[in-house]
Amino acid sequence: MTKIGLISDTHSFLDDAVFKHFADCDEIWHAGDFGDGVAGKLADFKPLRGVYGNIDTQEIRSEFPEHLRFNCEQVDVWMTHIGGYPGRYSAQVKPEIYTKPPMLFITGHSHILKVMFDPKNKSLHINPGAAGKTGWHKVRTLIRFCISEEKIHTLEAIEIGNR
Repeated sequence: MTKIGLISDTHSFLDDAVFKHFADCDEIWHAGDFGDGVAGKLADFKPLRGVYGNIDTQEIRSEFPEHLRFNCEQVDVWMTHIGGYPGRYSAQVKPEIYTKPPMLFITGHSHILKVMFDPKNKSLHINPGAAGKTGWHKVRTLIRFCISEEKIHTLEAIEIGNR
């Protein structure tokens, strides 16, 4: 079993609550828009996977890809910052999401916490919302979940404070 802490849209702000909520996680995944200083702090705390977002600098872009496709346990995961969601995928991901759908599709960008199953692709979509203070969201959020073999389970949406 792998315990995952999922975060996005920190925009250079990292609340201390993240470390408390992700203390028991095996890995942290960041779905883009790190901003300055966040990636290093997260990587010093736990193994970190991530993708760059539209606000990220060349330094972040040189360290993290735009799209990251990998296996965790037996789950095919695709993470990208701007990907849309079931029924409204972005043009950039549409061709592959319908021909080679992942079991788990993770995005950021919208600042809207969303967990949806796409019955057409038999794929779970997760957007952890925004953990930073920049944006129009009212509440900062994270997601924590587990992957065991080919099962995604024990998903928790966590509110860490007002923007």
